[in-house]
Amino acid sequence: MDPIRIGLYAMPAFFVLMAVEFLSYRFDKDKDAARTRPAISWRDSATNLSIYALGLVLRPLDKFIAVPMVAIAASVTPLHLSASHWWVWVLAIVLADLAYYLQHRMSHRIRLFWAAHNVHHSSQYFNLSTAMRLSWLIPGSFLATIGYVGLALIGIPAWLVFLSQAIVLLYQFPIHTERIDRLPRVIEYVFNTPSHHRVHHGANNPYLDKNYAGIFILWDRMFGTFVEEGEPVRYGLTKNIDTHNPIKVNYHEFVAMVGDVWRARTWRGRLGYLFGPPGWCESDANATDIERTTQKPPVMSASQ
Repeated sequence: MDPIRIGLYAMPAFFVLMAVEFLSYRFDKDKDAARTRPAISWRDSATNLSIYALGLVLRPLDKFIAVPMVAIAASVTPLHLSASHWWVWVLAIVLADLAYYLQHRMSHRIRLFWAAHNVHHSSQYFNLSTAMRLSWLIPGSFLATIGYVGLALIGIPAWLVFLSQAIVLLYQFPIHTERIDRLPRVIEYVFNTPSHHRVHHGANNPYLDKNYAGIFILWDRMFGTFVEEGEPVRYGLTKNIDTHNPIKVNYHEFVAMVGDVWRARTWRGRLGYLFGPPGWCESDANATDIERTTQKPPVMSASQ
């Protein structure tokens, strides 16, 4: 069950919801007048849709590696759970959501994966079209799907792993909006909501690298990455890109990463630019090492 194919089938619903969102802004003059900037940019939305359209053609090539990883794990494991039991479906979706949380967190904290995921965050707008701003054919990004292999190893059928992954991804389309404020407290506590996901797309502190959840915001509450929406959110990257070219949007960070690796002076630097967090710098790391080696030991008092 291919998530990309399911997404293709869901396209009519996507376009209907995007039209409803646009019309809600079009006829809500009072709320739109209070904004410092428009909520929707036609050029930005066109970029989002063009990136998604190119992904429909090119992203399946990524699956030539990612899909066999899950299929091989399902074939070699001695454990086999039957999808005829309802609890296996619940287990699959919950664990797929946990795997998504871990993958998503890695995509923000490891630059090799951020080179792909930053595409989704590079829009300075937040609306339903932003959900379709998904990267394609970034070398190495398929490794982030390793978490789903664990689901197959515990006996969940491979097709159910892929279906659960698709459910987690589809859930997140309608939460890319500013048109929905806070939901009832119980829902906000358990589930990922538009309010929580606005925080995730924020490039300003205290929102940076928070609220990684797919369906259940409980993962962020459990692992200390949850922040509630408060101050206005500034969308985009910490250093925004000034382009609507879908090719440049998709590859700008990967090209920058390769350039940093090429210019690195040491193997530590090369590995740091690949597997360190975004913003890691070889010169800063060297300065830290020098500071440690030149730092004087603490003076011990007579009473210690």
